[in-house]
Amino acid sequence: MTSRVLAGQKVNALGYGAMNIVHGYSNFPTPEATGRLLNEVLDAGVNHIDTATLYGGRRSEELIGEHLKHRRDEYFLASKGGLSLIDGRSAIDGRPELLLAQVDASLQQLQTDRIDLYYLHRLDPKVPVEESVGALAQAVAAGKIGGIGLSEISAATLRKAHAVYPIDAVQNEYSLATRNPEIAMLDACAELGTAFVAFSPLYRGYLSGNLRDIESLPEKDIRHFMPRFRAENYPQNLVLVDRLKQLAAQWGTTAAALSLAWVLAQGEHVHAIPGTTKSEHLAENMGALDVELDRDKLAQLNALINNETIHGSRYNSHQQTTVESEEF
Repeated sequence: MTSRVLAGQKVNALGYGAMNIVHGYSNFPTPEATGRLLNEVLDAGVNHIDTATLYGGRRSEELIGEHLKHRRDEYFLASKGGLSLIDGRSAIDGRPELLLAQVDASLQQLQTDRIDLYYLHRLDPKVPVEESVGALAQAVAAGKIGGIGLSEISAATLRKAHAVYPIDAVQNEYSLATRNPEIAMLDACAELGTAFVAFSPLYRGYLSGNLRDIESLPEKDIRHFMPRFRAENYPQNLVLVDRLKQLAAQWGTTAAALSLAWVLAQGEHVHAIPGTTKSEHLAENMGALDVELDRDKLAQLNALINNETIHGSRYNSHQQTTVESEEF
């Protein structure tokens, strides 16, 4: 397995994002099936699991605690606070007292006495990042969390936060289809010794090549609200991913594995946390660790799918207001 450093520990560069077992997407597995899947994730060699207060109103944390508490020493555990589900809608709140309360609640739901890495899930524009990070530093001092991370923030905010307390990781969206971290964040993380954790490295399933018919998804699935999946854009995006599948077949792998390998090839400080609810897709994802990409292959992938060739923006106008990361 390819191991990289995260908050002072060596972990598999390919982790597991536990959002889509309960949140945002659709056709969620039963609690029993989720338990089997989470154990399969560990059995496959994944030892970095990422969750959040937001996901399912803590349901993701609860399921991880219930099904993996007997294997707690086998994996690196990350969670997030400062973004929660209130009356069915997400709410950003980075006040220190709330963050500290959310850390305690996460420990309880996860049935553990430590969380290895805890992120500020979104920057609260009403609360200076220094105050939010200061609260999480108190949680580190108390032995409740091992390190501090930030999510969907800019390089400037990372530097401000890092001046208050060392930031172990930044978790921003990154994939062939979403290149925003290339503007400034990848370099800033490398300079500061901060790990970069790519969420949605398969761009909501698109880069797997398996997601063909958006209209068949249940109406609350978040992809219905994302411009790249709309009828005026998605057919053209499918043309791109079909070419990606052809390259993958030519190189003896799958589109999912190839896309994940591309992410991991962007630097030794880069991690990826794809999420899945299916055993066969987990196996596809793990294939990324066997893919070797030389300069020519990387150039072909870079030219095929990028911020200029993809059709549509990644977020709609409302979704965009919740993130601070750089935009092209």
